Amino acid sequence: MRIRESDIPKTAFVTRYGHHEFTVVSFGLTNAPAYFMNMMNMIFMKELDQCVVVFIDDILIFSKTREEHEQHLRILYGKFSKSDFWLEKVAFLGHVLTAEGVSVDPEKVEEVSNWKTPRNATEIRSFLGLVGYYRRFMENFSKIAKPMTGLLKNNTPYEWDDKCEGSFQLLKEKLTTAPVLTLPDLHKDFVVYYDASRQGLGCVLMQDNKVVSYASRQLRAHEENYPTHDLELAAVVHALKIWRHYLMGNKCKIYTDHKSLKYIFTQTELNMRQRRWLELIKDYELEIHYHPGKANVVADALSRKSYCNLLTGEELSAELCAEMEQLRIGFVSAEQLNELRIHCSLEDQIKEAQRSCPSIAEIKVGMEKGLMPEFRKDEQGTIWLKNRLCVPLSESIRETIMTEAHCTRYSIHLGSTKMYQDSKRLFWWRRMKRDIAKFVAKCDTCNRTKARETKTCSGLLKPLEIPMWKWEKITMDFIVGLPRTPKGNDSIWVIVDRLTKSAHFIPVNTRFDTAKLSEIYVQNILRLHGAPLSIVSDRGPQFTAKFWKSLHKAMDTKLDYSTAYHPQTDGQTERVNQLLEDLLRACVLTYGPNREASLPFAEFSYNNSYQASLGMSPFQALYGRQCRTPLMWEEAGERQFFGPAMFEEAVENVAKVRENLRIAQSRQKSYADKRRRELTFDEGEFVYLKVSPLRGTKRFHTRGKLAPRYIGPFRITKRVGDLAYELESPEHLSGIHPVFHVSQLRKCLRLPEHQISLEAVDLQDNLEYLEYPVQILDRAEKGTRRIRIPVCKVLWSNHSEREATGEKESDLREMYPHLFENE
Repeated sequence: MRIRESDIPKTAFVTRYGHHEFTVVSFGLTNAPAYFMNMMNMIFMKELDQCVVVFIDDILIFSKTREEHEQHLRILYGKFSKSDFWLEKVAFLGHVLTAEGVSVDPEKVEEVSNWKTPRNATEIRSFLGLVGYYRRFMENFSKIAKPMTGLLKNNTPYEWDDKCEGSFQLLKEKLTTAPVLTLPDLHKDFVVYYDASRQGLGCVLMQDNKVVSYASRQLRAHEENYPTHDLELAAVVHALKIWRHYLMGNKCKIYTDHKSLKYIFTQTELNMRQRRWLELIKDYELEIHYHPGKANVVADALSRKSYCNLLTGEELSAELCAEMEQLRIGFVSAEQLNELRIHCSLEDQIKEAQRSCPSIAEIKVGMEKGLMPEFRKDEQGTIWLKNRLCVPLSESIRETIMTEAHCTRYSIHLGSTKMYQDSKRLFWWRRMKRDIAKFVAKCDTCNRTKARETKTCSGLLKPLEIPMWKWEKITMDFIVGLPRTPKGNDSIWVIVDRLTKSAHFIPVNTRFDTAKLSEIYVQNILRLHGAPLSIVSDRGPQFTAKFWKSLHKAMDTKLDYSTAYHPQTDGQTERVNQLLEDLLRACVLTYGPNREASLPFAEFSYNNSYQASLGMSPFQALYGRQCRTPLMWEEAGERQFFGPAMFEEAVENVAKVRENLRIAQSRQKSYADKRRRELTFDEGEFVYLKVSPLRGTKRFHTRGKLAPRYIGPFRITKRVGDLAYELESPEHLSGIHPVFHVSQLRKCLRLPEHQISLEAVDLQDNLEYLEYPVQILDRAEKGTRRIRIPVCKVLWSNHSEREATGEKESDLREMYPHLFENE
């Protein structure tokens, strides 16, 4: 590469043989490497990273097949004497590349192994400079080198002690036995394991269970004062920065043994350092998973076995075994393999406590005398009440059982009845129902999140017809007004089977159009349960759209809409909505604000909890058996069904469910009708329509005594079913569906001579109307000696002066500034 004519004098040098100047680039010039590298990139621009890797004067040509390699060589053929062909092992930039991966150049390893003990700081820097070039091959490099790097600090005397010698020898040994690192595939996901301690930060990048690279560094002076949470987060940031070229744009899973770090994205209170790091982390597509050291009992047991290749039986290398030990991964030979089952330690605790429990001893005596035939003893001497394990008088064990059945993600704060019905299948102790009721009554989360049930009077109860088969007739509704999740969802689509009560909770966004909702419906309902015969829903715009109607018309599904402003028609979904909201409130208090992450557990908890109307859980009603839970993994055993036997059991199970529902409906109707009265109308009669007044201020909640509760009267044009009527409504109510439940109507005994104008009432589509302030009658100041609050006496529309209310002047000025225009 020639030098520009004007720059040649700058390379001049003098010798005893005379004055000389370079006309081409030589070693030692400051900008020479950069310019030469730029020229090489320009020459090989079309082939870079396609079949060529270039670093200054080292050119590496790679190909997938022998034929491709011949073509690439013809394109890029250089000087024959400096070229090597058909290599399966290439030395490149101090590394050796093979099909298995990347390893250290043996020449460099030999140089390091022969390195003599450093005698000063300069020799330490030289040694660490060479070894540090290969730090990606050595785990915890910074921690190992810490004794030597401590000697490089300013004003530190050079004292080579045993720690420095041990560090020096260990680094030489690490480099000598460095593993082969796999080459990264940018089309696959990456996995990062890390460790943070007061000695330093260490990370390992993996792909397909193979190590791609190691990384580590020592803590800086200010980082030694970090709390544990910040130190763990610093290790994550270090890994993301050092492997940015691999992780940016690719999916990555980060495993931590610090559980609280898993919820870093949902924490609301963060310091400035954490907020700054979080902005960096959000640039990556990553997931943080909790990976406790001893959580996996099976893996821990396997890690104690000898390592061998399952296919060939050959012993694995010591380096690979060390990596497996670090990652807690183990292999066993085929002869050592057997069926592995997850075992419940709670059952072992109960069996152990039975041996020393006085009440269990009394039961054993009664069994020996033949007075307690309902109890039995198994081969290990454990006492059972039929298939229920007898729990001894141990407060800690009973507390553990009730906590597991009430306060976990698999049973999210169920009521006392559901909790008792779920638990009594597995366990028994005296006064069990009373203890569970006390436990639930004392639960702080339940007391803070669950609403009290209220009963309203609204005419005779007319239950819906019981379906003949599972997911044949369903109901659906939306829970809206929820906070937006990180995935952009702000509502939940609740879909319930009317027979088995099983439900699906689907996160959606209120701005999804009907086409998007139909796609979700097909993916989550139609795919699993087929097309239903009918769907009960309210008259929301999603369910009355033409596209939605056309879709179900094509599937021969009947759409049954609830009567206007009578949500009790779809009471099944409304009740599930209330239960789901209670479950999610409990999840937010217990597991953090990420509602979407808790939604699958809420669905599991609901479907696996006892339903009084079914006499079983929705899961059991749907599948014929109870779902396994962490409370008792071994509860569900193996069963075999063949042809007709399977069908017969399914039919019997459905018949049992329908009978339980019939009994429950009859019982509920008798209770409800005690507080209701039958009310019927004839076609042509006139009735009043119930409406609800609303005040426009923030703090005013009571309704005026003289406010209109009904409007009309309207003539009945048609009777729809047993409890609904169609009204002849004027043009002002054209946007409201004209069919109303009988509870919304009042009989008109005589037509009035003068009727209230609907335009004056300003009725809205939801049968509510706003009351506006008409005039400020008086003003005053209220408050304490130090704080005085201006208050206005306000006259409202549709009210007399006797019903005037006192409102804050600041609220009125903000919402109704026109009242003060004449001041």
